[in-house]
Amino acid sequence: MDHVELAERTKALALRIVRLVGALPRTREADVLGRQLLRSGTSVGANYREARRARSKADFVSKIGICLQESDECLYWLELLAESGIVRPALLFELQEELGQLVAIFAASSKTARQRSDVTTGSP
Repeated sequence: MDHVELAERTKALALRIVRLVGALPRTREADVLGRQLLRSGTSVGANYREARRARSKADFVSKIGICLQESDECLYWLELLAESGIVRPALLFELQEELGQLVAIFAASSKTARQRSDVTTGSP
């Protein structure tokens, strides 16, 4: 997958999360979880965009690490929405699958970037 496709996927993820949060019931619990999900879900694409424009390898590794953290955090909020009964789990399945794939992509990218950085800097 190239960087353009990944940028499109992370933007599509953000839009799906915006729509999901907008459709949540108007309860205190759903509001709290929805706000957290909205923050982390829209952060993935924004940080990936920043990573693509990183000023150094260390900056890239840092930004990709944030993408990984935010993607995994999204999974957490989705789990809470499902397990609390606010949203039926079946409605979140595809979104959770996409986030699982993004977590794997960002984890692999982070590992590769760190290894390449170690090779170029001579770090052990």
